[in-house]
Amino acid sequence: MDLIKPGTHIDFVGKMKKALFISWGLILIGIFSLIFHKGPRWGVEFVGGTEVHVKFTNYINSDKIRRILSSAGYSAESVQQLGLAQSNEYLIRFSPDVAPFERIQELQGKLEKVFESAVGKGRVNILRIDYIGPKVGRELIEKGIISVLLGCVGILLYLMIRFEFEFALGAVIAIFHDVLITIGALSITDKEFTLTIVAAILTIIGYSVNDTIIIFDRIRENLKKSTNMEFKQIVNESINQTLSRTILTVITVFLVLLALFFLGGSVIHDFAFAMIVGIVTGTYSSVFIASAFVIYWKYRKGILT
Repeated sequence: MDLIKPGTHIDFVGKMKKALFISWGLILIGIFSLIFHKGPRWGVEFVGGTEVHVKFTNYINSDKIRRILSSAGYSAESVQQLGLAQSNEYLIRFSPDVAPFERIQELQGKLEKVFESAVGKGRVNILRIDYIGPKVGRELIEKGIISVLLGCVGILLYLMIRFEFEFALGAVIAIFHDVLITIGALSITDKEFTLTIVAAILTIIGYSVNDTIIIFDRIRENLKKSTNMEFKQIVNESINQTLSRTILTVITVFLVLLALFFLGGSVIHDFAFAMIVGIVTGTYSSVFIASAFVIYWKYRKGILT
């Protein structure tokens, strides 16, 4: 199925400079947001503590939840709404010293009584309660960062074997571009950085690389066929030739993620959000970032004139 007619010639290469300015702008906005928020808002898996997932029957806002807890002697570090507003689900985080691991069930019973006394019996349900020690949290941060970096190194080595070095480096730069914009979007929207988000980032890396490889494969094929064309023209032709496939793939994935975002429930909501941002930026970077770097490298090194 061809969404784009054969022979279409959109000047992607001519738009690459503008795209780079847009990318830098988005990355800088994300960095400023991270500085303003003093880093990502780490989930309980990374910083340790007790996390309580509560669902209310009727509408209630986070300020009222804080007041209810405060009047009962509990100080919540954060109260975050989950999913859509009408779901009335909240994630409440307490510091590790609120209750030790062996008293988690006791804490759950006390919280149920506190909320029921405020909103009515049977109108609140504690869906889950998790406890993670601070030491485990620090280890998970290190392992999360290492897993992302090792993934990028593995991809770099694989692409160096399959393609030339500049292609491999361009793909890795595109990956970092996608990851930075996704983390920035999470910071701007004040979403928690959890192990689920780490899984989303690793998935985004895989998608971005796959999309980039499709374009790079076509560039390599066209380099063998069109020896008289300029490299920029070959890149442009290759992107246009794979455009139908790129659009079909991103639309299919995007529609599934939209369904997960709106209908998947609060547990998968943040994962779907991160994936939506990552899939859009991954498609964009395959066209405008990875390919642009290969062009820059070849002309900079004097390989092409």
